[in-house]
Amino acid sequence: MSSSLEDLIPLVNRLQDLVLDTIGNDNLDLPQVVVVGSQSSGKSSVLENIVGRDFIPRGTGIVTRRPLILQLINIPKRPAPHGEGSMPTQHTNTSSFPPSSFEHVSGAQTHTSHAQRVNHEEWGEFLHAPGHKYYDFSQIRREIEIETERVAGVNKGVNRVPINLKIFSPHVLNLTLVDLPGLIKVPVGDQPPDIERQTRSLILEYIKKPNSIILAVSPANVDIVNSESLKLARQVDPHGKRTVGVLAKIDLMDHGTNALDILSGAVYPLELGFIGVINRSQQDIHANKELADALLAEKEFFDSHPAYRNISHRCGTGYLAKQLNKTLMNHIRERLPDIKAKLNTLMGQTEQELASYGDPSVEQSESKGTILLQLMTSFATSFVASIDGTSSSISTTELFGGARLYYIYQNLFGHSLSTLDPTSELSLEDIRTAIRNCTGPRPSLFVPELAFDLLVKPQISKLLEPPAQRCVQLVYEELMKIVHNCGAVELERYPKLQAKLIEVVSELLRERLGPTASYVTSLIDIQRAYINTNHPDFIGAAPAMVAILEEQKMQQQQHMHREESALVEEEEGSTSDESTAVLDVPSPRSSTSMPKHKRSTSSFYSEPGATNGSFLAGSLLSTEPNHHHHTAASFSANTNRDSFLSFFFGKDNEQQQNLPGSLFQSKQQAPPQLDFLIPPGPNNSMVRHRMSTTTSSSVLIEEFFRNEPPISHQELLECELIRRLILSYFAIVRASIQDQVPKAIMHLLVNYCKEAAHTTLVTKLYKEELFDELLHEDDGIAEKREKCAQMLKTYKDAARIIGEVI
Repeated sequence: MSSSLEDLIPLVNRLQDLVLDTIGNDNLDLPQVVVVGSQSSGKSSVLENIVGRDFIPRGTGIVTRRPLILQLINIPKRPAPHGEGSMPTQHTNTSSFPPSSFEHVSGAQTHTSHAQRVNHEEWGEFLHAPGHKYYDFSQIRREIEIETERVAGVNKGVNRVPINLKIFSPHVLNLTLVDLPGLIKVPVGDQPPDIERQTRSLILEYIKKPNSIILAVSPANVDIVNSESLKLARQVDPHGKRTVGVLAKIDLMDHGTNALDILSGAVYPLELGFIGVINRSQQDIHANKELADALLAEKEFFDSHPAYRNISHRCGTGYLAKQLNKTLMNHIRERLPDIKAKLNTLMGQTEQELASYGDPSVEQSESKGTILLQLMTSFATSFVASIDGTSSSISTTELFGGARLYYIYQNLFGHSLSTLDPTSELSLEDIRTAIRNCTGPRPSLFVPELAFDLLVKPQISKLLEPPAQRCVQLVYEELMKIVHNCGAVELERYPKLQAKLIEVVSELLRERLGPTASYVTSLIDIQRAYINTNHPDFIGAAPAMVAILEEQKMQQQQHMHREESALVEEEEGSTSDESTAVLDVPSPRSSTSMPKHKRSTSSFYSEPGATNGSFLAGSLLSTEPNHHHHTAASFSANTNRDSFLSFFFGKDNEQQQNLPGSLFQSKQQAPPQLDFLIPPGPNNSMVRHRMSTTTSSSVLIEEFFRNEPPISHQELLECELIRRLILSYFAIVRASIQDQVPKAIMHLLVNYCKEAAHTTLVTKLYKEELFDELLHEDDGIAEKREKCAQMLKTYKDAARIIGEVI
């Protein structure tokens, strides 16, 4: 194996240190061996056997509660300077270690004294305590416990923040191992109730990465089909391509049984196979049995056991360490193209980030005024681009910038205007009172035009001004959001300058808010100032009256038709047998064949419960102005039109009495069918009730109207005429306001601020005495720049080394 390939694992270790130290997570998804196993499966003992040292905390319940990223770094044997480090150099135990690279241990192997190993050969370093070397491995165990409690707490919960430990030794192979908490099925003691969910989630987070090699540890004295580690590995590696099976506690199997079928892959096939190991028992640990002695005993067990001696060269901790080293290097070599591609992406991102922090050496050669002017221009350009929709950072998940302004104009403001009804709060009594007040002390010959003005003007200001002002406020708020969200990345270096830029443009928006709101109010006042009844879209009094009379005439005809049908059915029922009456309904006769008293009665009364009036009243509200003009033109051929209009607009009473089929009969006659003129609504329900119960009796009048004269037929027509004129004119004003308000906001607020933003910034901030204050760099920027530069250098070095290997 080439030297460059041997450097792959140390390279991955350096990258892992950098990523974890600067970013806090492994964004490179670097290859590593992840150790998985249930509690008491022997995975901690397997790790200690590989390292050859006791350093993992032990105890009851869950002990490993944070991931332990263990980097084993092989170093050549060399004498270390005396007194290095702060750890004590004496240790109570002495142990023998296997030779470098885990060559087969022989009984003739010479033991190295523990004091020499402590002083000269092995030490550990934690990433959270850089530069501090731990020569006493019991202190490493204690540091792991302290660091676990510091982050994960004293309770038995788990935490995802890893502990990074490096062990330098001539007796280890280059490896990167991750020790994870053991999977617990039932919480005991003070363990959290969801401890199983916590541990399972943490384990899956590591082993689901495609670059991870899964070291699944299973005890041999438990049926392999119940192995939790293999079950978890199968979820993320169903074909077993990156799973190494470890069968621990082989020496504890029942006598007469063995694990040959499992080790050969006949029971549970894995591409990387199973490896059998023997760990120290709990009694050996309490008796302080040396790991070197345990490794010798392990070798003797496999060499002498009749079932395993033929495969003893493929069993044991030494073989496991060499296989993991070989597998990890091969896995890294296979994943090198992907790692290199990801490194190139990270280098590009890091270069952009480093550029955003600026280059102080270049900036010192430029004047501060030039830098300030560039940043102000960039901010103003970003503000304008956000409104115009040309920004490079436009969101694709929600409306942004100018699109939100259009939504306010079209959807919010437009919809609020379309739902307005100027007559919803005007009852017939209100309209009649307005007409009476405008006539003065004498009866009018015509419907007073002043009543129309008196009613429509308050509705214009009352209904249209609130949504118009709300539209102004919404646009102002959106512009303020744009100001706070725009700005180049370079501005993050200068927080004071960024705050000043936002403050100046926000003040400009506040200054323009008042004139914009005042102008919108003026638009409403302009509409109230002059009621233009000559507008081409205005329906006018005569066409509106013609439409009213036509609809009333249509209602009367339908009412007469229903009465004729009822009369025919009554006559047919008296002359025909019952079966004929059921099967054959005769067609209604014409009105000329009816008795005279029947015709006169049907001209003025509707059937009880008839709804034609309500239907026609609803249809009138949606009639277009052009339709009204067309109705007036078609009605000019009717000989009764002049008579009706003459009566309504003040002709003599004699003509009214001579009108054929006139709506207005003597006071002794019943009122005609006019309830369709009463618009629906709670304000007019009493009027409708009055219309249906009014008679010539003064007693009923006083009872129902409480000494108030009932609304007359002429007044009812006058009120309906005024109501329709209000609806028609309000629609004209509404369309004008809906068109003019957005234009006014764009001109006075949006476009003005777009054009004046850059000039205002230069005028208020481009002052030499403010240069030092505004361009004061954030205190953390220098540190971020240095760390980013170091990360970029490391990425480049890693890419260069990987390029030499490929």
